Amino acid sequence: MTYQALYRVWRPQRFQDIAGQKAITQTLRNALMQEKTSHAYLFTGPRGTGKTSGAKIFAKAINCHFLKDGEPCNECETCIAITNGQLNDVIEIDAASNNGVEEIRDIRDKAKYAATSADYKIYIIDEVHMLSSGAFNALLKTLEEPPKNVVFILATTEPHKIPLTIISRTQRFDFKRINTRDICDRMRYILNQEKLEFEEAALPIVARSAGGGMRDALSILDQAISYGDDKVTVEDVMSVTGSLTQELMLDYFEAIVTHDTKKGLSLLQEILADGKDAARFVEDLILFSRDLLVYQQAPQMNELLDGAKVDTAFKALSDTISADSLYQMIVILNGTQTELRFTNHPDVYLEVATVRLTQLEAIHSNFTVSSKQQESKQEEIPTTFDNPKITELENELLQMKKQMQSLMVNGSSKTGTKKTKPASKKAGNNQFTPNTTAIYSVLKEATRENLTQLKNVWPDLLNMLSVTQRAMLKASTPVAAGPSGLIVSFDYDILCQKATNDSELMEAVKQFLGKLVGYGPQVICVPGEQWPIIRGQYVKQLKSQPSNEKLVEHETVGQVTKPDQTIEQKEKAFAPVKKQLEAVDTSEWDSLEDFVPPSEEDDKIVTEAMTLFGEKMVEVKND
Repeated sequence: MTYQALYRVWRPQRFQDIAGQKAITQTLRNALMQEKTSHAYLFTGPRGTGKTSGAKIFAKAINCHFLKDGEPCNECETCIAITNGQLNDVIEIDAASNNGVEEIRDIRDKAKYAATSADYKIYIIDEVHMLSSGAFNALLKTLEEPPKNVVFILATTEPHKIPLTIISRTQRFDFKRINTRDICDRMRYILNQEKLEFEEAALPIVARSAGGGMRDALSILDQAISYGDDKVTVEDVMSVTGSLTQELMLDYFEAIVTHDTKKGLSLLQEILADGKDAARFVEDLILFSRDLLVYQQAPQMNELLDGAKVDTAFKALSDTISADSLYQMIVILNGTQTELRFTNHPDVYLEVATVRLTQLEAIHSNFTVSSKQQESKQEEIPTTFDNPKITELENELLQMKKQMQSLMVNGSSKTGTKKTKPASKKAGNNQFTPNTTAIYSVLKEATRENLTQLKNVWPDLLNMLSVTQRAMLKASTPVAAGPSGLIVSFDYDILCQKATNDSELMEAVKQFLGKLVGYGPQVICVPGEQWPIIRGQYVKQLKSQPSNEKLVEHETVGQVTKPDQTIEQKEKAFAPVKKQLEAVDTSEWDSLEDFVPPSEEDDKIVTEAMTLFGEKMVEVKND
């Protein structure tokens, strides 16, 4: 076979050919021109973003004698040999299949010898996170003090699996996902060089399907070229990627705007019957909603649109649908996208989402109509005290008002000069709802020792995470922990929700905690505003545990004993409850009375004492 895939033929040979990584390529070029290169580099980032290509270009540039503006000439003997993989001094190793101690020891021994035909000996270790612990230890000393004229370049897609001792001895460069525009520019250049016909509108569709990877984009483009007989059209790209045409999306959105559930479900069935991918369908709807929203807010900035074509139908839909509706649609579609990851029946979730979307504005409209009807009915009710219904409602309102005043007086007398915290703003209908069942199960086995241990290593854990993951957990703190679970409180609801949905982050936290404390607890996220409420409900549940015999509550918080028990038996009965209460972080509590109100029996005893001896003679003391 003489044919080679596009991503192999058009692998970048200069730094300027690497799309979307200008900050990294500029830094490396300046370091080469100023002769300030390091002995070890770590290239991290998603697949197909240029890590291995960048390592090979760096190997050529550092050994090229005709360097120009930090770029290799690609014409000298050394550059050609490295490009063809024929230079013995540039060693590329796949750590996935060479991850043992012996392989790394062999590298360590051979690194001592000088380069034979180049100025520098370059070791490129791909997927370095696959190395075993022993292999990392064998590499550590060599990486710290390598022989002269030896450079190590480590590449990985999972930097969180690399020991910190390795990362600290390298210069780290994080390759980011390539945006749609840069991918389109690169594909346009390749198609022009290959002298192939293409439709401009087809390139953004390929770029979006690639998910930020140039290699994936060129692979999809290769399929589209073969499918269309050396011509790239929108229709062919749609068939290859399983994406939706704008006309089909406009029909679907029309069903949503007109609240036509039947039409929406029919379109959905046609889309699925054509073999369209469910995840791609939801992704296209989210991006199209985003384009509508952007066009509504800034119609003159068409360059911000992510592939949508601004035609008459698009403008008409933009004028018809409201921004609030688009916000709610994106929320619903985002939730559906998350649910599709964990189900074997994506069509069910898509049907549910379609029904919700088509009835979204209808519900709001019905609510508005019913509210107006209620207002009109209230106007018809005569405002006279002779109406028995009004009299009954006024009596109930008066009774409730007295009860509220009584509660306020009693509450102020009990709390005294206790500080009151300002009421926090509610997040509305989209407030994150934590898993209280899982939280209660963690609190049931939580201990103060586990919580203290995890709090002490929490800063070390943050340092082990990537920059993005560290930013997400920066405003978080452990509040309860047990042998198998950890509850983490977040200052912001949105960060709590993102962390909960980020399975990669949760797995990284679990693995790193396993390295730091010897076990990896299951992490449960809870918003900081809701944690005191859940915590208080749990404490009340502990105090009101059911029993078949009559129990007496003592003034000690949470202690439950029987009348005929000895002191030792009472302490033994109190121990489990006390242990669970201590496991909950009480640093933010003003008083335990906030969460454990006095029992009705205590109030009754105090009232009877005041009746017998007089209010001035009775003094209530809390031990």
